[in-house]
Amino acid sequence: MMAIAAAVAFGLALLLDLTDATLGDTITAGTLVTLGLLLVALHLSGVGTGTRSFRFRRRVRR
Repeated sequence: MMAIAAAVAFGLALLLDLTDATLGDTITAGTLVTLGLLLVALHLSGVGTGTRSFRFRRRVRR
């Protein structure tokens, strides 16, 4: 999920850079690239995967 959000952020950054447009003073192409890199880092670290389960099994001694 984070990889999809990163792709969207990179796509918006590319469009803003190609058209020399900004979305205000704070949101520029560089800001979106930084956001995309953050999302890629989160994706690679495993955030948002939802595949972890915290079930612990006990060994039964007989």
